Amino acid sequence: MRKSLKISLVIVAAVLVLSTVFAAGCLTAFNTTAAKPGINNDLVNQAWQILSQKYVQPQKVDSTVLTQGAINGMVQAVGDPYSYYLSPTDYKLTQGDFASSFGGIGASLSMNKDKEAVIISILPDTPAEKSELKTNDIILAVDGKTTQNLTVDQVVGMVRGQIGTTVKLSILHEGDKLPVEIAIVRAEINPNSVLSHIEGDIAYIRILSFHAKTNEDFQKALDTLDLAKTKGIIIDLRNNPGGYVNVVVDIASHFIKSGVIITMKDNQGFTKSTQVNPNGTFTDLPIVVLVNQYSASGSEVLSGALQDYGRATIAGTVTFGKGSYDSFFDLPDGSAIYLTIGRWLTPKGREIEGIGITPDVTLSQTGDDAIKWAVDYLHQAKP
Repeated sequence: MRKSLKISLVIVAAVLVLSTVFAAGCLTAFNTTAAKPGINNDLVNQAWQILSQKYVQPQKVDSTVLTQGAINGMVQAVGDPYSYYLSPTDYKLTQGDFASSFGGIGASLSMNKDKEAVIISILPDTPAEKSELKTNDIILAVDGKTTQNLTVDQVVGMVRGQIGTTVKLSILHEGDKLPVEIAIVRAEINPNSVLSHIEGDIAYIRILSFHAKTNEDFQKALDTLDLAKTKGIIIDLRNNPGGYVNVVVDIASHFIKSGVIITMKDNQGFTKSTQVNPNGTFTDLPIVVLVNQYSASGSEVLSGALQDYGRATIAGTVTFGKGSYDSFFDLPDGSAIYLTIGRWLTPKGREIEGIGITPDVTLSQTGDDAIKWAVDYLHQAKP
């Protein structure tokens, strides 16, 4: 099993930063228990014998393909929307999920209420931005292959590819009835996961995802913004699909002095809590955190912790509700099972799986209007 856990919603690496898992970076595995009795191998072998001996085109009966299909079927039969099987090729493509650079098109994906892969944000200066892609576009097919019933990660794997190659996406624009095909040339994506500027005397920081360098980028933003001259901070987590847990903890530690940030609970009820990790700049300035329905996993960990400690006003709409964490389990042939292995809790012990974080203030404002609301709110906040 790979040591790093995930708590996020997926980044189309290429970003496509398409991700759907909560990457709990440096947490260790929980207690393991004896496995349940295995599947009926005699039954499986009998099915194999029938297929290999009786199928009308025996040359098409490939033991490797059938084995992978059997594993995939078992994982799907569990019925968990975040668990799936990855072939050796697909597994290799996932390795850049939360790295500081990777190949892709530069768009973040999530799942909408109809279980469709939808583009939730587009990175600046990327192939996606230069194309006809828009936020809220639904990806119906990739290179002619349907995305129906696939996880976000699986769609990401289809979109990714070698730099300089072309991927063809069947896209349904919001409000349209007929899809269009958009061809995009893949490129190396070097995303800055933190964007920041000053809104008058209010510091604005947007976190796109929590990858390996996000806390480093976040500290640079704090240094650049000169917090001594600001009256408050806006942290924009809208459309942030999550990322590495240890990075989320590091960022929370800029605002929370002590205590638990997140508790992980496995299927045996064993728990492991991660405490504040003091690093870099600490500030007690008033904070507004902006969230929406696509703020997921790591975003929910951060907003939940800041809410529980009373360190921020959470504003926007109810978040995605990804309250589980997952891990890759390597198989001998280079493939892997990506499996949900537990739930995480906020500092006050709240489970948010399927529920999400309810904001302190529900906003009808979106886009820049929500930022303007947050600026006004912080100006009215008591020092």
